[in-house]
Amino acid sequence: MAFQSQTPVPPEYLVLGHGVETLTVASNMSDSTAVAMVNTTASGTAVVPGSNPFILPWYLQLIFILMFVVMVLVATGGNIIVIWIVMAHKRMRTVTNYFLVNLAVADALISIFNTLFNFVYLLNNHWVFELPFCKFTQFIAPCTIAASVFTFVAIAVDRYIAIVHPLKPRMGSRSVLGVIAVIWVFSILVAFPNILYAVTETFSYTDGSSRTVCYLLWPDGHNNTMDFVYNIFLMVVEYFLPLLILACAYSMVGCSLWRGQTIGERIPRHEETVRSKRRVVKMMMVVVVIFAVCWLPQHVFFLLTNCYEGLPEVDSVQLIYLCIYWLAMSNSMYNPIIYCWMNARFRKGFKYVFRWLPGVAWKPSDTTGLGRGGPICARMSLSEGTKYTYADKNGSVMQTYVESMDETSSTNIQLKNFNSRFYRNNDEAKL
Repeated sequence: MAFQSQTPVPPEYLVLGHGVETLTVASNMSDSTAVAMVNTTASGTAVVPGSNPFILPWYLQLIFILMFVVMVLVATGGNIIVIWIVMAHKRMRTVTNYFLVNLAVADALISIFNTLFNFVYLLNNHWVFELPFCKFTQFIAPCTIAASVFTFVAIAVDRYIAIVHPLKPRMGSRSVLGVIAVIWVFSILVAFPNILYAVTETFSYTDGSSRTVCYLLWPDGHNNTMDFVYNIFLMVVEYFLPLLILACAYSMVGCSLWRGQTIGERIPRHEETVRSKRRVVKMMMVVVVIFAVCWLPQHVFFLLTNCYEGLPEVDSVQLIYLCIYWLAMSNSMYNPIIYCWMNARFRKGFKYVFRWLPGVAWKPSDTTGLGRGGPICARMSLSEGTKYTYADKNGSVMQTYVESMDETSSTNIQLKNFNSRFYRNNDEAKL
């Protein structure tokens, strides 16, 4: 983009966490010199007095490089393993697990195509990957984040229906794939402005150095009004509104699981099923809380920089933001760790993958429940999308068995001593 000569210094941008939130930073100039007049070269490149102010000392660069490389490796590897565990083992292909695969895909995409490249940019605030990838990395961040939070909401709705309204039909495989497709369509629409308005600009310094910035240039130019409105929109759609929905959904689910009373006689199978549901809900609540904690500083920082104009000129703002950005992006690596920690089947899958490491206690029997031959249920196999409801001798509904991705200790218990008939409903046929 060419600048006319003798115009105010154009804004220089640090790309923030979503890949689209922008922070105006005066190069290394005071308030008075920030509005100084600059010249342009014949090619339209702005010439700025001084040198690139964003070059960190080598030891700080080394620390941040180690932090980001470890985070990207753990996030990418962990989420790929989650995808393999679910897709390679038929008994892991449940409704909730399909959504977890979608969440893993989103986390892997942002780790591979945004986090590492954006970190290279933030390290010296110099974009070296040309305009097409600038547009792509600006797009992929809000797109995958939207896909993640929309998936959180879909899981919460599925858990709510399964636990609070157990007699209602569950989603089948086709319905889940349809919901996932809708999630990605809306996510693409939310992030699409980044493809349209992402640009690169090159700044040359009087010491002979230069750098290129990648940011969003909206139709209102450097006024930043449209940029501010868009980022407020992202903040509401990708953070505050989903968290409000999740809080309401899991509150009702929690009341149903921990305070609800069973109608009729309590049997061991019912108690085990309730405990299994509680474990699943606890795990998803931990995932959501970790997401909220990781992204809260990012949104607070964005609000502060727009409320206090002098904040971007603080000497340590680059270090502060690199730490905030690392925390936000690190959310992608925590989910596989949580699954391994809180879910027996995922833990077995991870142990199988890392069985070659010293200290990993793995034996062939650990694959029980993952492969097709392991005893996952008693004699009666409950297929996905199928629901069994039974009543006691007085006709009171006692329990609805719904699929669970968690392995329970009662997998070998025989389903016996039922005193009434079974009602079998195929949910997929109803949907």
